[in-house]
Amino acid sequence: MSETEKDELIDAQKQVIGILFEVVKRLQANNDLDDEYFQIISNDTKNEIRIKEIMDERTENAKIVGRLLEKLET
Repeated sequence: MSETEKDELIDAQKQVIGILFEVVKRLQANNDLDDEYFQIISNDTKNEIRIKEIMDERTENAKIVGRLLEKLET
């Protein structure tokens, strides 16, 4: 394997690691949002605005994760 091929392989590995790190970060963020969501729902005073924000943020995180995983397929 040539030095150029080794460098390209290392760059590709770094990109994969970066993408996977971002996927894990987004999934963890959604877990944290789930916890907050269930705390709000269980309270008698429901904060509808925050619930909508949580749902929107979870949806955006899921979309980003989907795009990142598609990027890994290529």
